[in-house]
Amino acid sequence: MSFSETKPYLYYDKQLMEIFIMRRYLHPGKGAGFAYVVSWFSFLGIVLGVATLIVVTSVMNGFRAELIDKIVGMKGHIVVTNAKSVGIDDYKTVVDKIKRSNTEVAIVVPQIEKQVVLMASGDARGVIVHGISKSDLQSKKLVSANIKYGSLKFFQGQHVMIGKRMAESLRLKVGDKIRLYFPDGIITPFGTFPKEDIFEISGVFEVGMNEYDKNILMMPLEEAQSFFSYENMVTQIEVFIRGADSVSSTTDQLVETLGDQFFVLDWKHSDASIFHAVVVEKNVMTLILSIIIIVAIFNIISGLTMLTNSKTRDIAILRTFGATRKTILRIFFYIGASIGTFGTATGLGLGLLVSLNIDQIKGVLEKISNTNLFSEEIYYLSQIPSQTDWREVVGIVLFSLVLCFIATLYPATKASNLDPVEALRR
Repeated sequence: MSFSETKPYLYYDKQLMEIFIMRRYLHPGKGAGFAYVVSWFSFLGIVLGVATLIVVTSVMNGFRAELIDKIVGMKGHIVVTNAKSVGIDDYKTVVDKIKRSNTEVAIVVPQIEKQVVLMASGDARGVIVHGISKSDLQSKKLVSANIKYGSLKFFQGQHVMIGKRMAESLRLKVGDKIRLYFPDGIITPFGTFPKEDIFEISGVFEVGMNEYDKNILMMPLEEAQSFFSYENMVTQIEVFIRGADSVSSTTDQLVETLGDQFFVLDWKHSDASIFHAVVVEKNVMTLILSIIIIVAIFNIISGLTMLTNSKTRDIAILRTFGATRKTILRIFFYIGASIGTFGTATGLGLGLLVSLNIDQIKGVLEKISNTNLFSEEIYYLSQIPSQTDWREVVGIVLFSLVLCFIATLYPATKASNLDPVEALRR
């Protein structure tokens, strides 16, 4: 067999030789113990950095999505109020104008929103009353689809619906009676006296946001108009649109249609502080956690540099036996790339595992530690939300891999440039 015929086999053996040496150097050997430890720290750093970035971005995305769903689902994309008084007269005409103003308008809900004092079970507390018709409440899926006890069937007359947290804190259930006090109720020659009345609970809802489940009470619109002396009036009109992305253009259209007599405010402005805080926190956390990956990258550089220094005689012998600079370069590049690739892949798997099961993990940790790790009063929501954005996941993976490959180039190039003669003299 001629040399030319054996060349492909020699090339194949050459690739196997590079991989064999790479795998050998990834295991601890004489004089490379500390370099091996540093390599392991590099691997763990990349795993933790990638996993933590995926978990944090997923939770932040989940928080934002859940807040938008809850706030918009309860308050609407746009809220219209009277700019000159507390109520909107002839609100049915205004509702018709809003419906005809833009094709993006899906649901228009006139309602009364007022604060009252609730008395029940010997306790008193302030609550927010939403006066709304049964048909409009049915269209509010955030509430109507989450009625835990009772039914909308009896939502009429002096029947009300309350949030689950309110029911729990006041020890109330369907069929119980409550007393409501309205401070600005009855005006007499001797002053203003609170107005009071008794209502029966016909249902208990749970929307999953503590602020609403604890403080909101739903009352039939006609009954609210009578109780608050708002005959043929409402305090606001909520507008739900089909596409959340078109909220700004729809708001501008409503401003032109309704004129200066009304305030038109969309959810991006009414709750801007909450969403801005979530976005800022996500960006800051991403920046901070990226440092973990960067530290791991420097560990790769340090580990490979120490490995190169400990293997100078090996490199010299390989060069003497015919290994080219490119062969040495590839061997050490494979070592760093392997650490980065396997670390990134492991971090990706761990991050997705935690992100997709974070609420179950939270439950296990709470049982073990016997503490509440996610207080609803602090975080608004009843469970930890998680929404994985695959574009962000791909970006995190590419960010990690690119930095790992770049970090590997310096020590690999340094190893390939070693002079075999000088190395054997050491």
